[in-house]
Amino acid sequence: MTFIVLEGCIKCKYTDCVEVCPVDCFHEGPNFLVIDPDECIDCTLCEPECPIEAIVSEDDVPDDQQDMIALNAELSRDWPVITEKIDALPDADEWATKKDKLKYLEK
Repeated sequence: MTFIVLEGCIKCKYTDCVEVCPVDCFHEGPNFLVIDPDECIDCTLCEPECPIEAIVSEDDVPDDQQDMIALNAELSRDWPVITEKIDALPDADEWATKKDKLKYLEK
């Protein structure tokens, strides 16, 4: 099992989760983070660190976001690993509560 970054992270990209990851399984894109399912050890450390609750166990991915499981796997192959906390996107707080953000994902 692995943890999944949900679409809530899009246009926010808070990186509190990155700092606690013991295996460096987070990958960074232009406006989103993903978790590499092959690297994730299911340690649960990242989930409570996300200020917008955009990280969940694969078993807890909502039905309307099941496509995020494959998307995390796909994008983690192409995006670079991120291992240190960086500033969130400038308007992250404004986007934090918005829904249906998949259309804004930058690959």
